[in-house]
Amino acid sequence: MTSVVLDASALLALFNKEPGADVVRAALVGASISAVNYSETMKKVIERSIPTDPLKALIRGASLDIVPFDEAMAEASAALYPQTKMHGLSFADRACLALGVHRNLKVLTAERRMSLPTLSIKVKLIRHAN
Repeated sequence: MTSVVLDASALLALFNKEPGADVVRAALVGASISAVNYSETMKKVIERSIPTDPLKALIRGASLDIVPFDEAMAEASAALYPQTKMHGLSFADRACLALGVHRNLKVLTAERRMSLPTLSIKVKLIRHAN
């Protein structure tokens, strides 16, 4: 059973052993992530010239559910634009939030701006656990 949706920043915090990694680790097994955010995470790892195999192993070991970004998710992400534009949220941020809204799940993130829009779900900041 999936309990939370991870933003790329949350998965990167765990992978890089950054502050907040313990919050992500506690929720990791059975968590989900949008394919958009998975791609963003992989890009950041590649950008830093770090091998991707350890990240892939972490994801497999946790049975992380990588959710395809399909037509329904594209529409849900676009629909969040009016609520998120004033906060400067990116396409990937909206993809993550849309998955949380679609599945009615809490989102874990290190990005404070993702907690600013008023949504039907909870957005938990991993570095300021609440």
